[in-house]
Amino acid sequence: MNSRQRILGGGVQHVLDYLRRMQAESPGFFYAVQDDNGCSNGNIFWADASARMNYHYFGDSINFDTCYRANCYSVPFATFTGLNHHAQPVLFGCALLFNGSETSLVWLLQTWLQAMSGQKPPVSITTDTDHLIQMAVTHVLPETRHRLCKWSILRETKEKLTHVCQTHPTFEIEFIKCINEAETIEEFESQWKALLQRYYLLDNDYLQSIYSASRHWVPVFMRDTFFGDFLSDDDEDKNSFFNGFVDASTSIQLLIKHYEKALTIWHEKELKADFDSTNTTPVLKTPSPMEKQAANLYTRKVFMKFQEELVETLANPATKIDDSGAITTYHVAKFGEEHKAHTVRFNTFELTANCSCLMFEFSGIICRHVLSVFRAKNVLTLPSQYILKRWTRNAKTGGGSTIEEHRLELPSNSQESLTIRHNSLRQEAIKFVEEGAKSIHSYNVAVNALKEAAKKVAAAKKKNADKTLVNNMVNGRNQGVDEGDIDQADSGQSKEEKEQKIRELTAELDCINQQSEVYRSNLLAVLKDMEEQKLKLSVKVQNARLSLKE
Repeated sequence: MNSRQRILGGGVQHVLDYLRRMQAESPGFFYAVQDDNGCSNGNIFWADASARMNYHYFGDSINFDTCYRANCYSVPFATFTGLNHHAQPVLFGCALLFNGSETSLVWLLQTWLQAMSGQKPPVSITTDTDHLIQMAVTHVLPETRHRLCKWSILRETKEKLTHVCQTHPTFEIEFIKCINEAETIEEFESQWKALLQRYYLLDNDYLQSIYSASRHWVPVFMRDTFFGDFLSDDDEDKNSFFNGFVDASTSIQLLIKHYEKALTIWHEKELKADFDSTNTTPVLKTPSPMEKQAANLYTRKVFMKFQEELVETLANPATKIDDSGAITTYHVAKFGEEHKAHTVRFNTFELTANCSCLMFEFSGIICRHVLSVFRAKNVLTLPSQYILKRWTRNAKTGGGSTIEEHRLELPSNSQESLTIRHNSLRQEAIKFVEEGAKSIHSYNVAVNALKEAAKKVAAAKKKNADKTLVNNMVNGRNQGVDEGDIDQADSGQSKEEKEQKIRELTAELDCINQQSEVYRSNLLAVLKDMEEQKLKLSVKVQNARLSLKE
């Protein structure tokens, strides 16, 4: 046990007790404690069923945040997060990282990937600048594009160059502009050199060090890879899942309480965003069929970004510069800014276009430059290859309204199969609640269907238990008969072997009963939610009637 663990004392045991309880209550809950050759390092990782399911839908770009390990924080908390279809922070797992060695970091990344049911590694990952983290990522995720957190580097730059910022107030503004607004690598290189010359910083060791790593954090170098950033130039957006919940004063005793509060708040925000995207209509700003199509496909927040790009096509005309058979090349630029033109190559037969700005590759949202070419070529609706499912309302569904069936075939491990079934049922139940609560009629239909489902689950539970009992009797292993009968059925087994087999079968039956109870409790929870929705809807109807009378 290291010094930090000793300081935290019984708080670590409090966390472990919580994790054990959660795993016992939920088949989808995963946790692990690092044990290196029998010598416990104390590092702990956990992920609930929602985190594991969210990775399936939104695990293309990951943020591994270890900033809470700093000495100013009471708890060495680390998180795996990303962005959901509303561009809200979403959690993929948490850790207490007492030991920050390369071996421990490799263990953590491997354990996290295992917890995600061994699914495909992320396309990209963003981490702190720690050299050991970089080595661990290279070891565990060799095919994943690794980005260093730009926000952390900008913050550190301000601290390292405090004297420069105080002497030259414009330096910070120009520095950030150089990083964020360069549209080509050549433009960044030129602006960087000019900036350092202007402020006599060519020999600054710190600036030289971050420049040597610029290909791993300056946006212009990263645009050919999906990171999901489009709402802000500030990478802190991805670090915000626990902002306001965990801070320097948070003790390990309070960590779990704040962790659960953050889960609840973000879940509520996601449900609200789901409701707004589905039940409210955005104001369209053009007569374009493409805008209407996007409004029906994308979540509200993503649609607003698409709409912004579409409207900008009016000020960014496309000019044809080359026509070579199937490929037509355009320059697209804002009026009066032709020197900043982007190049778009359009394939007439395949209806595909590539833009030099690489916005679609980086964010998954099509850019104004390609949309301008589409307008010029009379492409009225978005081709399917430019609709990234992870940004749509149906991001969490398989082929429309059902969970992808191949999800149930992924794991060979029985516990993993149970986890996937649990998560799939939960997701379907959430959608059922949302649809059932839309009117009194649909509510009543949904409640009756759930009650019928509860009866069928109970019947299946009994049938499963009876089947197990019959099988055991056929094989001479009936747990309900006395020892004499067992001796007659299988005289080749010793008394101890028979008792051991009885214990094993009893444990198996108990496990089945517990699983059935989990599903039953989930259904009852859904029924409770439906009752609450019915009450709220009834109040709204009553208020509407009173308003009409007035």
